Amino acid sequence: MQRNFFLLILIFLFPLSLSGVEPDEILKDEILEERARIISSDLRCLVCQNENIDSSNADLAKDLRLLVRERLLVGDTNKQVKNFIVERYGEYVLLNPTFSGSSILLWISGPLIFILSFIILILRFFSFRKKNITKQVAHSAEDLKKLTSFLKK
Repeated sequence: MQRNFFLLILIFLFPLSLSGVEPDEILKDEILEERARIISSDLRCLVCQNENIDSSNADLAKDLRLLVRERLLVGDTNKQVKNFIVERYGEYVLLNPTFSGSSILLWISGPLIFILSFIILILRFFSFRKKNITKQVAHSAEDLKKLTSFLKK
């Protein structure tokens, strides 16, 4: 009975350990805290790289979470907070980078490589097929010469 109770408590407390946000970081104002969570969900942990700063336990992620909350307490809007952090750490800190001049190559390179690969594949397929047809014609012409020379004898 006591063991089951312990397991039940672990099951309910486990999801709390998944969040990197520590209790001393949480703002008292629920609206500001919700805004901080929204902003943090779009910011990449520079240590973990594919994890947002709310989910990370890295020291840098904690510093970024505190910075977000500090900027919100000063009165910045969500966009101003993101812009401040991007100015400091670069656009790599965004999990969803903006479609701008510096990142346009990254945005179009994937579809462009896919289209070029598809075109190359089609061209190779048809050139291979054409080679096989010409080989068959060459063989049949050669066979025809042999046949005519055999018939002349």
